[in-house]
Amino acid sequence: MVRPTASVAESLSEAGRLVASAGRALGHDPLARSLLADCADRLRQPLRVALAGSIKAGKSTLLNALVGQAIAPTDATECTRVVTWYRTGATPMVTAYAANGASANVVVRRGAGSHGLTFEMNSLRWNPRGDHLVDHLEVRWPTAELSRTTIIDTPGTSSLSRDVSERTMRLLTPADIDADALTIPGADAVVYLLRRLDATDVHFLEELGSGGQSGHLGVVGVVSRADEISAGRIDALDSARDVASRFATELERTGLCQAVIPVAGLLAFAAATLTQPEFAAFAALAALPPETLELAMLSADRFSRPDIDLPVSPLTRAQLLDRFGMFGVRMATELVRTGVRDATALAAELTARSGIDDLRTVLDVQFGQRADQLKAHSALTTLDRVISAHPGTAADQLLPRIRTLLADVHGFAELRLLGRLRTDELPLPPDDLAELFRLVGGAGVAPHVRLGLPSDTDPETLRTHAIAAAHKWLTRSRHPLIDKATATACLTAVRSAEGALTQLPS
Repeated sequence: MVRPTASVAESLSEAGRLVASAGRALGHDPLARSLLADCADRLRQPLRVALAGSIKAGKSTLLNALVGQAIAPTDATECTRVVTWYRTGATPMVTAYAANGASANVVVRRGAGSHGLTFEMNSLRWNPRGDHLVDHLEVRWPTAELSRTTIIDTPGTSSLSRDVSERTMRLLTPADIDADALTIPGADAVVYLLRRLDATDVHFLEELGSGGQSGHLGVVGVVSRADEISAGRIDALDSARDVASRFATELERTGLCQAVIPVAGLLAFAAATLTQPEFAAFAALAALPPETLELAMLSADRFSRPDIDLPVSPLTRAQLLDRFGMFGVRMATELVRTGVRDATALAAELTARSGIDDLRTVLDVQFGQRADQLKAHSALTTLDRVISAHPGTAADQLLPRIRTLLADVHGFAELRLLGRLRTDELPLPPDDLAELFRLVGGAGVAPHVRLGLPSDTDPETLRTHAIAAAHKWLTRSRHPLIDKATATACLTAVRSAEGALTQLPS
């Protein structure tokens, strides 16, 4: 049979024990003690997912759409130039932290239109010279999404200011440096936003995964601001899907992303916060002859001009453009014209067309259902990094076990295989490749999902299918002409089938 590997629960528990042991061995070093304490906290906290991408990629807008509230500033203020952590909290609060640990409350002002909040940072001074020393911001907000996931909004990777871009690089891809200035990755998984696939994007994604076993296991790409493709025409998302497919082909071929999804973040957020007056405005526009409205929407400037005779005021039209964009306005009026009768139904239709639900599904499958695996991986790679930077201590004896776990924990192997499935041209029929993807958790980690069966399938049927799957893929792995990469993938599928068996009631 296949060599047994540690379960997710076991790896998370053992990671906690190893962190504690390392803490005792390295307790004399303040920096190592601090990093290991943070590592222990991460095992108990929600998964940390970072939003990264070039400047103006739409990270803050996407964050607002995912949370369903305007909690992230989207205008070009100084707060978008620092790393901002969004965590769950009993009451809304924004705190600025200096590099030396000093902190101060930040005044929050409600922005206009789609700009959400504005954080007033001009008054923050922590030394006699009056220099800005803001290292990062922490936003506490009471939302269901943040209770499950801590989201980290990062500065643009292509900012003209090298210091701004380096803040993101330090958070996600810290360089190998000496023990006196050791840093560790701050996120467990990454959502990378793309507007176009250029050398900067490819280089950054390569950096994310350059650590081999220590690289990020979870990286999902998003073709952001998808509604702006094709100049905001009604077929913009169809064009965005074509773009996403091209990006996915390139990125998956190189193993840099597990999936690439097109999302119109502005439309998704506007749909989540659609008001009755906005619906009434769309209804008034939808009552116009289509050619009249299309003529008025030849450009954004023309649509909001006061000399254009429309049944909606110029101010309201400008506000609709700010909130929904040209694509959103066109889509909303078309939906109302073709039968949508109330604000609730319109919000649901716009949400479905924005791509945000597809992204949520991918994030749940790739990140949410594997949160413990990703957190354990982060803890183990942190331990390896910290102990390696402090050689000659009792903690050295922990390294073999840490590296064995990183290499052998089956959940990690599944994630790596999912990241490679589209890159490696495995010599398997399409149906077998689809089954392999499903069996190793590409569509979800519940036993019935892995086995491709309905959710109400009885345990005995599930057991029969799991045993058959394990036998099939074990036989496949022993074929005399199979190559090593395919054999490894087949053995991963065997372990996944056996893991599904262990989850069934005895």
